[in-house]
Amino acid sequence: MLSPGDTGDKVRELQSRLKQIEWFSGKITDTYGDSTRAAVDGFQDKRELEVTGVVDEKTWAALVDMTRTPTDDEMHNRLTPGPALYEKGSQGDEVREVQARLKQIGWFSGEVTDFYGDTTAASVKGFQEKRELPVTGEVDQRTLSSLEGMTREPTKAELTNEKPKKKDKKDGGSDAEAAGWDDRCLTGRALCISKQTSQMAWIIDGEVQSTFDVRFGSERTPTREGSFVVGWKSRDHVSTIYDTPMPYAMFFDGGQAVHYSADFAARGYNGASHGCVNVRDKAGIKALFDQVDVYDKVIVYS
Repeated sequence: MLSPGDTGDKVRELQSRLKQIEWFSGKITDTYGDSTRAAVDGFQDKRELEVTGVVDEKTWAALVDMTRTPTDDEMHNRLTPGPALYEKGSQGDEVREVQARLKQIGWFSGEVTDFYGDTTAASVKGFQEKRELPVTGEVDQRTLSSLEGMTREPTKAELTNEKPKKKDKKDGGSDAEAAGWDDRCLTGRALCISKQTSQMAWIIDGEVQSTFDVRFGSERTPTREGSFVVGWKSRDHVSTIYDTPMPYAMFFDGGQAVHYSADFAARGYNGASHGCVNVRDKAGIKALFDQVDVYDKVIVYS
């Protein structure tokens, strides 16, 4: 039906459908070139079809079944914004929520307020550009839906910039501040991971819910440090690179994840991961896996 060298609107539709399921990236064109062939190869291999790089009837039927008919705008790379729901000058609780959600994924810094000013507009522009949305600095329905899909409902502490109250240890002060956890973990929902103490805490609004012994990567395969979010979760994951089980995996940066390690449980610190954060408490991480949501914070620090 379609093969390398072909041109026309049907190629645009092919690329657009592949783009919907993240097999094609970049601008849509009317030419079936190397990037289109590579995308078709990947799709065919994933769907256990004959890998030819050529779109036959089976490949097309499988692709159509998994996607919707692309719009003319999508097929011609036109980004048309919708009416603004919130823009510069807007005020109210909805603006607080937009800022708090942007803050969860690192696009907004500073205090959350109820006013939509220059800082909010700049944050929205950055988010829109990254997500290939019309870059207006205004929140239309498409921008809001994309933001909501990537984040969770903000907590009261996130909306009001509340800092957790410091407790005296004699009064049961196992809260994150008294225990010395990183300041970035003190608001919202966070997996807080200290390389210095080889400990991980699950913290909600500054209150430590549970703690775990953890192990990190070696000098050759270090665990990356920084502020991340849980990108996706896999309960019964098996590494495709190392062919090893990674149960209760919560991925936060590429292939690096927090997960249970039978090796860590058996050998302790006489070993290392390939960059992941290993946990040896199987019952504990099983329970944690069900509590942590996609887009919750992950803070890794020394």
